[in-house]
Amino acid sequence: MILPITGKVAYAITLDPTVWIFDKRKILLEEAFNAKSQKVDEEDEVKKASERWDRAVNTEKQKQSVNKNITKAEGKKFLENSYVMPIKEFLTNTSVKEDAQNAILETANGEETIPLKTLENSLLLFALDGKPLKEDGPVHLFYNDGSNRDNPIKSIKKIIID
Repeated sequence: MILPITGKVAYAITLDPTVWIFDKRKILLEEAFNAKSQKVDEEDEVKKASERWDRAVNTEKQKQSVNKNITKAEGKKFLENSYVMPIKEFLTNTSVKEDAQNAILETANGEETIPLKTLENSLLLFALDGKPLKEDGPVHLFYNDGSNRDNPIKSIKKIIID
């Protein structure tokens, strides 16, 4: 249930999609392909950058925001909905090398190569009805424009930046 990202990166990383259910960056699958939600995401990025700055400047504020407790209602909602996670920030953390052009997605059914720009703007489905994707997971890849919404790339076991 882990997803390694390797290849032409400065830092190979391993993602654990099973813990994303509590991540603030997740997006409801039903809202992922709405133009309105994408605009909200851009506004959220500015807000998040501002919050990161505030935390860096104010250590007391940082201590308070580390472990926010979730309510019982929020926990129940997490376990009922389907979620996707934008992959872009994870790729940023790997420091993709400048000469990288493509991404090879190793799946249970072989390999699929997509342009790196397409991967950067993609969404990873990691929870369906609040449960991890055990049979054909750990993640499914959706293009940001929703063009493969009915036929995502499934059973991705590894991403190799090439």
